Amino acid sequence: MNTSGLAPWASDPLRSRGRRRFEPLPPPRTEHQRDRDRVVHSNAFRRLVYKTQVFINHEGDLFRTRLTHSLEVAQLGRSAARALRLNEDLVEAIALAHDLGHTPFGHAGQDALQTCMREHGGFEHNLQSLRVVDQLEARYPAFDGLNLTMETREGILKHCSRSNALQLEAAEPGGPAARFLDGRQASLEAQLVNLADELAYTSHDIDDGVRSGLITLEQLGQVPVFARWRDGVCAEYPALSERPGRRLLFETLRRMLSWQLGDLIQASSEALADHAPTDADAARRGPPLIRFGPALVEEVGVLKRFLFRELYRHPQVVVSNDLAREAVTGLYAAYRDQPGELPAEYREQEDRPRAMADYIAGMTDRFALKEHHRLTGRRLFG
Repeated sequence: MNTSGLAPWASDPLRSRGRRRFEPLPPPRTEHQRDRDRVVHSNAFRRLVYKTQVFINHEGDLFRTRLTHSLEVAQLGRSAARALRLNEDLVEAIALAHDLGHTPFGHAGQDALQTCMREHGGFEHNLQSLRVVDQLEARYPAFDGLNLTMETREGILKHCSRSNALQLEAAEPGGPAARFLDGRQASLEAQLVNLADELAYTSHDIDDGVRSGLITLEQLGQVPVFARWRDGVCAEYPALSERPGRRLLFETLRRMLSWQLGDLIQASSEALADHAPTDADAARRGPPLIRFGPALVEEVGVLKRFLFRELYRHPQVVVSNDLAREAVTGLYAAYRDQPGELPAEYREQEDRPRAMADYIAGMTDRFALKEHHRLTGRRLFG
């Protein structure tokens, strides 16, 4: 990466805050390029291909998974980072790693595992993503985890309660949780990934929702921001309005996403120009500087509420989520009652509840269903 093209407030890979265990840098890669490559080659990253985004993996081959979602976040993030002269490689590393700790079955699986772990420290997928890259990946002889840079690790830890931050800070003073205690922001690159994540899931959840038949183009037409971009497409391509279908949806989403990305770049450029941080550390001491414009936030807020009401709480999705929670809860109970069913590397750990959570969280959807059937004799999802 040519660091001479970076903005003064970007995270300079030549001035990284380093890794927990020192490693000499092998040219020609930068520190954050190495982080990205380690994430891509990890077992946890490959498992994302069979982990739920919204629709359970077996429900269709073309629905997004955690892997395709992560790739879309990385693509959007790199596009914006280039326009803002931020560190593209750091953006990509954070984007590709941000969901490594997600359970099978998406948020339903996370909620179920949190309930199971309530008396044992709880479960939260951002913390689990950090745990994956710090401890659970077993690839290198000299250390556990992937030994990523502080910048990437801090970006992965998107959310953190004060109680969890205090525990992490006690174990690693000045580590990735410190900012939650002293009021600093994450790097601009991490802020950018957070918003790229929103852009990606809002757009692709519309696509998957229509593909599934749970929401329709007619319903979406009642949402002003979608209707505006759809009408623009129909004005340019009248034939699409006569036979609305996939092409109309794709082009509407493409234009809407381009508008959102452009708004992010414009609003962030203005905020950066107004605050003019002298370097990356100064940017972390101020307010969030990567942002959407207020008009976009209001319009997209209406769209998100529509998706929550019509898609995420659709009766068919609710039924699938209930079965997913049953699968995770059943797995946890089976391993608790029959610890001999756990692989030895998990069974022999002192903190067995946490080991069970690690094992279940690492499962793909299909392996979790197969294992649930083996242990309980019940077949979920027909």
